[in-house]
Amino acid sequence: MSQFIQRLLAAFNDHDLEAAAALFHESYKSVQPVHPGRAFVGRAQMHANWAAMFAGVPDFHAEVLRSVDDGNTTWSEWTWAGTRTDGRPFDMRGVTIFEIEDGLITSGRLYMQEIERGDEGIAEAVQTLSGRRPARPSEPED
Repeated sequence: MSQFIQRLLAAFNDHDLEAAAALFHESYKSVQPVHPGRAFVGRAQMHANWAAMFAGVPDFHAEVLRSVDDGNTTWSEWTWAGTRTDGRPFDMRGVTIFEIEDGLITSGRLYMQEIERGDEGIAEAVQTLSGRRPARPSEPED
């Protein structure tokens, strides 16, 4: 894991908002491609977002499962977990892609999603996506 991601992970797990925000450029650009309306610009908005996260999920904990650096781009697979102040579980998984220049995150593409609590299987998911239920494959013969 890159030292940069280790610092961000430590700041998140320490709930050290100032240390986390210090890793972001003041003009940081954030997009969530599957949620286009969530895009924003600025370290100040990142700070406000994470202040709300730490307040709303007081036992927030992050884990990095994998991280890879490619030039000035860092790809990381994350787990974010905890319990919301209303008692509901908070459990997200996904990937972040950060561009880093001069030691600061200048942009991020976040593919973080809350874990589904239902038990929808693959057949139901394919039907929801395509309108068609997949055929059951036949069992291989001995």
